[in-house]
Amino acid sequence: MSETNRIEYKRELSDGLEKEVVAFLNYREGGIIYIGIDKEGKTFGVKDPDSVQLKIKDRLKNNIRPSALGLFDIVTEKRDGKDILKIIVASGSEKPYHLKKFGMSEKGCFIRLGSAAEPMSQKLIEELFATRTRNSIGKIKAHRQDLRFEQLHIYYQEKQKPLNKQFRKNLELTTTGGDLNYAAYLLADENNVSVKFAKYKGITRVHLVESNEYGYCSLIKAAKRVLEKMNLENRTITQITHSERKEHRLWNAIALREAIINAFVHNDYTREIAPKFEIFSDRIEITSAGSLPDGLSEDEFFEGFSIPRNKELMRIYKDLDLVEQLGSGIPRILESYSKDSFRFS
Repeated sequence: MSETNRIEYKRELSDGLEKEVVAFLNYREGGIIYIGIDKEGKTFGVKDPDSVQLKIKDRLKNNIRPSALGLFDIVTEKRDGKDILKIIVASGSEKPYHLKKFGMSEKGCFIRLGSAAEPMSQKLIEELFATRTRNSIGKIKAHRQDLRFEQLHIYYQEKQKPLNKQFRKNLELTTTGGDLNYAAYLLADENNVSVKFAKYKGITRVHLVESNEYGYCSLIKAAKRVLEKMNLENRTITQITHSERKEHRLWNAIALREAIINAFVHNDYTREIAPKFEIFSDRIEITSAGSLPDGLSEDEFFEGFSIPRNKELMRIYKDLDLVEQLGSGIPRILESYSKDSFRFS
């Protein structure tokens, strides 16, 4: 397969990696960079992929502005019997992204055109900067600054990734002024975010048989509690025929998990509305607030193009293995359910 507008090949890790990542961050569809494959598509592989992966993470973290954390993912894959690295880059919402060394200039800003990363014109740089998203959970100052994060520490410790004293800054839980931001508020031990679960007797909301509240705590804890509850509700159905005994669950477990996590990670919390989970006699409804991100069509949404609404949450959910890799959620759901399962408003 040759290079395209969304695919870039590199035989080895080179000095131009950040430039390619910046171009994909600024591109409306994001893209994928393969390390260990040359321009002709021949596989050379990567020696010591774990070490190279760490180098890539460090370079992308320190050499690109605004921060690209939560907007890229790196996975190791096998091709022709050799290890290669796959860097998945989402389209960012704080364009223009640029090389820290050169700032927002034609030397620092790039965009994907065809199969190449091309310098941005100064006019485009200014236009993108003028429309940059400012109303994000990373930029909004939390109305409370006395927040505690014991739950977050426990979850990172369980993954053998203990948080140090600089975790607020490292996880981007502060504003540029140093105050705790709204992402920090959502992940704190206590908040005022209500995450509701309801169960109804029929196909309407007339007869409520169960109502639970899973909010007012770290969003990570709320997500885990909803996952546990839905797993209990996803009971096994047994069908006995003349030749065999068949067992299946009410809903596909993988698709259900992806839908729940997507609802938490991509919800628009700036509206002060949390995701909602409801079970009816004939269906589950999972509601996430906020329309599709600007620049993302419904077709692109279904193809798995990723524009994380809350990159701070995405990064932390990824750290805690609640998210597999960028852009994988919707395609996983579509393996079991049709596009008609989704409704946009």
